Amino acid sequence: MKNILIILLIVSFTLSSGCSWLGWGNDESGEDETAGYTEKDFYDKIQSSLNSGNWTIAIRNLQLLESQFPFGNYAEQAQLELIYAQYKSADYEASIASSERFIRLHPQHPNVDYAFYVKGLSEISQTSGFFDSFLPTDSTMRDIGTARNSFTTLTELITRFPDSPYAADARARLISLRNLLARAEIHAANYYFSRGAYLAAANRGRYVVEQFQQTPAVPDGLAVAAQAYHMLGMEKESQHAIRVMRQNYPNYPLLDDDGNFDFDGRMLSKKNSFLSRVTLGLISRKDPPAFDTRSIYDRSSNAENLIDEKCLKTDETGKEGWFSSIRSFAASLLPSEECETQTDIK
Repeated sequence: MKNILIILLIVSFTLSSGCSWLGWGNDESGEDETAGYTEKDFYDKIQSSLNSGNWTIAIRNLQLLESQFPFGNYAEQAQLELIYAQYKSADYEASIASSERFIRLHPQHPNVDYAFYVKGLSEISQTSGFFDSFLPTDSTMRDIGTARNSFTTLTELITRFPDSPYAADARARLISLRNLLARAEIHAANYYFSRGAYLAAANRGRYVVEQFQQTPAVPDGLAVAAQAYHMLGMEKESQHAIRVMRQNYPNYPLLDDDGNFDFDGRMLSKKNSFLSRVTLGLISRKDPPAFDTRSIYDRSSNAENLIDEKCLKTDETGKEGWFSSIRSFAASLLPSEECETQTDIK
């Protein structure tokens, strides 16, 4: 047994230190390669890396450029390029941190709106899971903390810079984010129903109706409030929610032809539960209330569909400039009507 432990320790030590013995992960070679580089040398190398999509090398050289020429002609530009490269490499935490640093150091910079914009995009990307590109997933069922952060960031962008070339896309994304946040509140209310916390569910429903007006979740917010108040014995409040629903959403699935709300209806009923199948239907539990009418009322726009390849442009000279990658990236996210008024970052 003792010999086995010794062997395991030797193997662990070998694996942990093997990379250094073999020279893997050693960044000194990268630093030696750029030794003696001028700003122009860094410029050419960084542009080559950005154009080829080699984000790792671009990020490393951008950081080296800033450290070696902190007050150079390209220092502030390099910080913006770093934000972009980190976003493209899917290192969203680093992109957010770099954006916040640029905003803090250069609050009056003419391109500070770009830092806000990419920070918001990075926070949106954090709400997406790894499998979202391969499997149909429901982002409203996940933690929405980063979605709230993105909403705050993009709201500040359009408030401080209403004429920014990124404002139009930010507004479109805010619509999608409001829909996501509102739907998350409905999911929370459905959970509270399953736990018997009817007052908490009622508060969620009211919050959606009051704070997320004109979102597809409002009909379910009214239904949540009507159901929860009914189960609390607060019939006056319940009937008020039903009247509002009847006036604005007369085709809601739980309203009958006379406009009466079906409190016993279950929109997300779990039929043939395991307990019911095992006991051949002798024992079954009544499903808690749950509401989800996205298939009927959800008309939210998909911000990813705003990409317009016609907006991709280069400099007037036809040559790739320092911010060409940023301009192309930003332009690809702008609605087509913004293409003619887009201004270059300089």
